Amino acid sequence: METQALQKVEQYALKKQNIFASSKIRYVLRSILASMFIGFGITAASKTGSYFFMADSPFAFPAAAVTFGAAILLIAYGGGDLFTGNTFYFTYTALRKKLSWRNTLYLWMSSYAGNLIGAILFAILISATGLFEEPSVHSFLIHLAEHKMEPPASELFFRGMLCNWLVCLAFFIPMSLKGEGAKLFTMMLFVFCFFISGFEHSIANMCTFAISLLIEHPDTVTLMGAVRNLIPVTLGNLTAGIVMMGWMYYTLNPDQ
Repeated sequence: METQALQKVEQYALKKQNIFASSKIRYVLRSILASMFIGFGITAASKTGSYFFMADSPFAFPAAAVTFGAAILLIAYGGGDLFTGNTFYFTYTALRKKLSWRNTLYLWMSSYAGNLIGAILFAILISATGLFEEPSVHSFLIHLAEHKMEPPASELFFRGMLCNWLVCLAFFIPMSLKGEGAKLFTMMLFVFCFFISGFEHSIANMCTFAISLLIEHPDTVTLMGAVRNLIPVTLGNLTAGIVMMGWMYYTLNPDQ
């Protein structure tokens, strides 16, 4: 069943490579766009979660998880280029010898840099709106940022690994489905699963930290805390894309 989907994965990877080869600026702009789309999801999720969080309701995380699903739809249909998905696309294509590992590394670094730039730009735009000035609005966002800075690096690594496994599947599984409704539902369901499980997504964390650092925040939210989170989470995301997705599906489909 995954044969057709894997062909699409290879096509997407080569298309991204062609964009990068023809215009590195255009490729980075797509990466910037992707993290700004995630920024919309973080904004909506944090504001939705705050309504329940302030009331000490157990529905804060479920409500935020449902709302955050909008981010993946924006990326899938809005033309963004996300580092975490690329860890799967480019690994599989490189293993198939359709893409060099050197170009794979360049593509990963460019998409990651673009995602980081997009997260910072979106945070600047959101802070300029004044929508997160009141504690009743930004309390849940700050809570998320604080919570993400607390765990040890080893735990963050495995949370990042499990997260990107689900995120890559959220893009991959719908490729085999017919009908836009089924694809949309599957994408949002998988994203809901990673959010509600407490897994860690490096690009979503970039947006969370960038916004949190630009609005009024406690001393527990720091730039060093953000870096301390992003390093192991990024490595975990990368490992899942390479091993659990790229290598796994290449090994399972040797005659593809």
